[in-house]
Amino acid sequence: MNAELCKKALEKVGNPNILVNLISKRVRQLCSGGGGRPLLSDTVGMGAGDIALTELIENKMGWETLEDIAVQTEAPVKKRKKS
Repeated sequence: MNAELCKKALEKVGNPNILVNLISKRVRQLCSGGGGRPLLSDTVGMGAGDIALTELIENKMGWETLEDIAVQTEAPVKKRKKS
């Protein structure tokens, strides 16, 4: 994998553990037969890892963390007590 792409992707994601999980999942998708095609127009000479990193850098691939999802959800409705 290209070190410069790794640095740029890490700046976008912020957490190296999340970056590893995102990229490894996308690489598995790209390498499996029907798992997916690259979202880039030109991938000549690029490995699956570089393709996945470039997709992330160019905002062709998104992600959400559990913290993001928790902020987006509404507060639970309070139940009324039965009398």
